[in-house]
Amino acid sequence: MTTQPPPQGNPFAQNQPQAPQQPQGQNPYAQGQQGFPQQAGQPGQPGQPGFPQQGAPYAPVPPQPARRKLSFKTIKNIVIAVVVVGVAVGGYIASRDDADTAAVGDCMHRGSSSDTDPDLEVVDCGDAKAQYVVLAKIKGSYSALTAENKCSEEAKDFQYSYTESGSGSDFLLCLKDK
Repeated sequence: MTTQPPPQGNPFAQNQPQAPQQPQGQNPYAQGQQGFPQQAGQPGQPGQPGFPQQGAPYAPVPPQPARRKLSFKTIKNIVIAVVVVGVAVGGYIASRDDADTAAVGDCMHRGSSSDTDPDLEVVDCGDAKAQYVVLAKIKGSYSALTAENKCSEEAKDFQYSYTESGSGSDFLLCLKDK
């Protein structure tokens, strides 16, 4: 006694034509045999009903995000920041008092008429701006009275004393006219 398998398709559909049945005992995966229709819309490629077309068994791997390239705006901002820092450092160095870099024998120019901030700068002794010659440079903090006494000990023919303190390196310069 042979039993027929139940009809395939929608069991709730009544009086609908059924797909042709594969006879028992034959290879259900055989291509081009009677009983298996070709997939519509793909000429020359046999289809397999009930099975998807061959492909990767896994979902495709998403591509790695591309490396972000520096935009013109970012590069411009970096260049501006470097220039601003350079100007700030240059301004700081230029604004420093030259008196702290002076050495014995250097010539100085007074950039201001103020007695409290004469703005001394080191210049070449052959320059017309040279006004004073440094006779002695003494480390330490000195008041006006002690500066005069110390310069008298270190440089007998001094005419002017200049003290600087608070910048981390306190010192005294003993000067005379050039």
